[in-house]
Amino acid sequence: MSTGAAGFLQRYEGLIRALPGDSALRAAAAAAFRSAGLPGGTQQRRTEAWKYTSLRPVAETNFRPNTAPRHEAETILAGLALLDAPRIVFVDGGLRRDLSVMPAAGFARFAEQPDFGTLTWPDREPMVALNTMLAEDGAALRVPPGFDGGVVQLVSIASADSDFHPRHSIRLAKDARLTLVEVSAGHGTYLLNTVAEIHVAKGAALTHIRLQDEAASAFHISTTYADVAAGATYDSFTLTLGARLSRTEVHAQLTGAGAVTHLNAAQLLAGSQHADFTSVVGHTAPSCQSRQTVKNVLSGRSHGVFQGKIEVARQAQKTDGYQMNQALLLSPYAEVNSKPELEIFADDVKCSHGATVGELDADQMFYLRSRGVPEAEARSILVRAFLSEALDAVADGGIRTWLEAAVEAWWKRQTS
Repeated sequence: MSTGAAGFLQRYEGLIRALPGDSALRAAAAAAFRSAGLPGGTQQRRTEAWKYTSLRPVAETNFRPNTAPRHEAETILAGLALLDAPRIVFVDGGLRRDLSVMPAAGFARFAEQPDFGTLTWPDREPMVALNTMLAEDGAALRVPPGFDGGVVQLVSIASADSDFHPRHSIRLAKDARLTLVEVSAGHGTYLLNTVAEIHVAKGAALTHIRLQDEAASAFHISTTYADVAAGATYDSFTLTLGARLSRTEVHAQLTGAGAVTHLNAAQLLAGSQHADFTSVVGHTAPSCQSRQTVKNVLSGRSHGVFQGKIEVARQAQKTDGYQMNQALLLSPYAEVNSKPELEIFADDVKCSHGATVGELDADQMFYLRSRGVPEAEARSILVRAFLSEALDAVADGGIRTWLEAAVEAWWKRQTS
């Protein structure tokens, strides 16, 4: 397959008759992608939203058709530390029921019931356009009114050097509850380009945990749109560990009075990794609250990006918005770009943002070393302390311990 936007368009033309769902919507997305190209690619005009992240490496990569042996997925899955909870497993973009432990009810496949939703913007977002034109499968989860769906895991495994474009839809009805845990991992050089649409109805609560631990040479793009109704809560935490290049983008709209969203994250990067966490929180109703704390730990020549924007409409009085980005540089060659923004049209609000960048505290290191703590362990203690505020935002103790174990495994890989 040829590289760049032309390669993806060529694949779309070859699949056009087999792709499920609205063909006119897919054609419009293909036209938008043909016009925009890949962000940072040779044909794409520079856009502010992608100022710090270029997908030129994606454009320069040849993604081959999916030819991985079937057993590779089982091997990757066996190496993952998953929670003891229902799991929906997608391998190379397609559902694998034989590897899944399905939830009792409320699940459907995009391949069988294609629904592109109403919140996404293929005409504005080139990677959403790419997903819209090539999506073949994904999960649709529906939680009925007043029902507690417990914990459901959504696992994506890549075992082939290809590109995959899952399309997920999550809908919580009034006063429903759900904890959704997304895990992505794989082998080889591949692109995972996921789009998810989330609706949290009045009084409902969704906890959304994401662990991105892709292969070292992989590319990971995730775009989430969430609509949060009156008195509802969307509580999100993303832990980024893997991939050569990744971008997590969240658009959360607080559309009902008293809605709440938390968009917290931690990015742990080494070598030449590049990770971008971009969020847009729209306050369009009164008395809503948003919180964002994003931590970066950067070593080697890695590059971290945080772009966080809070938009407050004129009618969104009594808004309470906060965002903080902090970066810990473990190497003189590491780099971080931080761009917090506030756009406020209401006059009765409480909004703040901030950013800090620093190194490990020399006095704290000296204190620990002087008490006989080895240097590697001392660094580990200080890094874990730095990350604790972000991880403490995860209310479920079992899931928090699971994430802490993933952080510990990452650290051991860096010091081994």
